[in-house]
Amino acid sequence: MAAQVAEGVDKLKLSNGKASEGKISNGAAPNGANGEAEDDSEDDKDDEGGAPEAALGAAKKKKKRKPKKKKAAGAGAKTQTSPPRVLVSNLFPNGQYPEGEIADYKNENSYRTTNEEKRHLDRMNNDFLTDYRQGAEVHRQVRQWAQKSIKPGQTLTEIAEGIEDSVRALTGHSGLEEGDSIKGGMGFPTGLSINNCAAHYTPNAGNKWVVQKEDVLKVDFGVHFNGRIVDSAFTMTWDPVYDNLLAAVKDATNTGVREAGIDVRVCDIGAAIQEAMESYEVEIGGKVIPVKAIRNLNGHDIIPYSIHGGKSVPIVKGGDQTKMEEGEIFAIETFGSTGKGYVRDDLETSHYAKRADAPQTSLRLSSAKSLLNVITKNFGTLPFCRRYIDRLGQDKYLLGLNNLVASGIVESYPPLCDVKGSYTAQYEHTILLRPTVKEVVSRGDDY
Repeated sequence: MAAQVAEGVDKLKLSNGKASEGKISNGAAPNGANGEAEDDSEDDKDDEGGAPEAALGAAKKKKKRKPKKKKAAGAGAKTQTSPPRVLVSNLFPNGQYPEGEIADYKNENSYRTTNEEKRHLDRMNNDFLTDYRQGAEVHRQVRQWAQKSIKPGQTLTEIAEGIEDSVRALTGHSGLEEGDSIKGGMGFPTGLSINNCAAHYTPNAGNKWVVQKEDVLKVDFGVHFNGRIVDSAFTMTWDPVYDNLLAAVKDATNTGVREAGIDVRVCDIGAAIQEAMESYEVEIGGKVIPVKAIRNLNGHDIIPYSIHGGKSVPIVKGGDQTKMEEGEIFAIETFGSTGKGYVRDDLETSHYAKRADAPQTSLRLSSAKSLLNVITKNFGTLPFCRRYIDRLGQDKYLLGLNNLVASGIVESYPPLCDVKGSYTAQYEHTILLRPTVKEVVSRGDDY
């Protein structure tokens, strides 16, 4: 999911069985065209005195072909549809999903690649890796469709629902049955933050915001299986004036991914990210503007069923001396801005999550009690938004939701924005610090 805030603020190919329908099978020639040839042949045989043989041949019955059964759409499909609707598990029936980008550890940790003990530990993580790789493949297929389909003129609601419907279809978890969203599906609501808004914006019901050609749109969404969340984000523009802004942030994220590893201090990663990011500048409206790293937004570790664990990965130098450790999962995300490089809460809140350490509080409002029961059974500690509550058939819940926030049971995540008139961009990847290698599980051909 978008950042943790720092202290202070393809077309479905049916099986060949269906494709072959409509072809003329051997021995079933149309309109007796071949029959005329057969008659000529019989006349020749009669002239040669072969009438008995002809009569014998006429008596023979032709073999009938059995009609081929039609296969249901999607069964045995080898490619994804547009929009994506084929289960990823159907595309990989052996359960072996593509691994991410693999990088060996450096320096004193280089021994890990061939160490037998570490290799044994790695082999024990099979279920863990399968969940993450399956989630990553869903993310890749959905985002590649989104990158082609999102256009100026669309509403944010249309975009968000298109992404979320696709994720639910590919994971096989619609989220409409109680507890289904906890098994798999959306890891957190689709973030669609525009221009100076950097993170945590998704449309609530009734939102009419339409994407414009001059906008800078951050698309941030997560996919999970069994609480193992793949968190990845990208930025879309339709005007080349922003190319350098996107290049700066993509370079910074790749730098962070490259520097991350077991025993690496997060402050050193932040310094490398800032150096890469701020080596760029962008010209907008005839004015040259330096790209700034947003200093109070961070990457973060990911733990089961919680998008923000206890560790942060800064994107500027200084600060936290904490080291990354074996077995940890991190979302390396960076944000660049043409503004102040500092975000504040703004706009209408849409993102929420039940706190894992929620206090045992006596709730007086019946609506708060009822809503807490819905949240616990359908999301657990996974982030959700108001649209997700709406689609479960809940209404008139806002007072209860605000009461849960005020009681410290549910955390709200308001949109985070730089100064008006500025532009922000984001790129993000999820990395697994496996015992033997670092795996950038969300890496794709796109970014």
